[in-house]
Amino acid sequence: TPGDTTALPTVGYALWMAKTKGQSVGQTLGGIIVGFDQQIFRTTPPVSELVAKGTPLRAVAASGGGTLTVGMPDDPVAPASEPETLVLTAPRVEAIVDLVHGGRIASFIVDGRQLLVTEGHSPIAWGSYPMAPYAGRVRDGAFDFAGRTWRLPVTDPPHAIHGTVLGRRWIVLGDDAIATELGQEWPFRGSVVQRFELGANHLTCRLELHAEEPMPASMGWHPWFVRRPLAVTTGQVAAGSSEVMAAGGGEPGPLELDLDADAMYLRDDEGIATAQRVPPPPGPWDDCFTGLRRPPVLRWSGFLELTIESDCPDLVVYTMPDHAMCIEPQTAPPDALNRDPRIVVPGEPLGAAMTWRWRSLAD
Repeated sequence: TPGDTTALPTVGYALWMAKTKGQSVGQTLGGIIVGFDQQIFRTTPPVSELVAKGTPLRAVAASGGGTLTVGMPDDPVAPASEPETLVLTAPRVEAIVDLVHGGRIASFIVDGRQLLVTEGHSPIAWGSYPMAPYAGRVRDGAFDFAGRTWRLPVTDPPHAIHGTVLGRRWIVLGDDAIATELGQEWPFRGSVVQRFELGANHLTCRLELHAEEPMPASMGWHPWFVRRPLAVTTGQVAAGSSEVMAAGGGEPGPLELDLDADAMYLRDDEGIATAQRVPPPPGPWDDCFTGLRRPPVLRWSGFLELTIESDCPDLVVYTMPDHAMCIEPQTAPPDALNRDPRIVVPGEPLGAAMTWRWRSLAD
């Protein structure tokens, strides 16, 4: 169930939770060891108390006079043992999640063809990345909450954009789940867990935002789908995934979007969505739609049809680039922090789900 961590590896989860509270690996390991010792005598105190009693590890001399240090995933240099990717496979499909660059789906291959933009000029321009604790732009990088004004890094001058976790280091929790903190760029303490489920004809992603103190929030995903899926050659997919290397059918046609929405949020002169809703005009778009009558469908004629299902009420559609198209489920419109945000409190996480479901159009 969302937010249930009982099935996660005990030590790994304890390490991550301690790290989210600013504690070192040494403190955490020391706490766990103390816990094992005290459990023998049936006097095990709470985990937080165990962690507090741990002794930090210091750098020690290694062979040859060098130094051995211990780090964590979001330190400048991650430990060699910490994986950099999470590889998901099913018959004729592979998804690679990049843990170093924001927990994003960096590669998504179906029937031997790459469906995502795999590199870009900036962190917001490739893959399919989670947006949290806010999705889209925040006007002037500022919002009011709890009686004061809070300021965010201006990442899309003059605005903030797409949250704080898209560039953070994520770690694997187990069972195809990954997690990260919200980071110092966000003024409130919390974390995000992302879970994946890959099958032969679907990929489901689930997000959970856990607050350690009340905060306004929204979230979603930002996938970049290529207009022309390219055949993947040997060496571009993970080892042992030969079943997805052969591209079937002829050359795919250009990407088409089937979108049926009741309304679109009107953008102002700064490109920010307002509360005013209007009938959707013809594209191209960089706009937020609501009142979807059915899930949007991406179609590459002669190759594949992909439907984007989500429990998110809003959908940003970006069709202006020549090389790609973005279909972005969001729990709220852009600039939600300044309009009517969801207030997330401890013990009541904000959740969202997105499923890509596809079928072949090849003859």
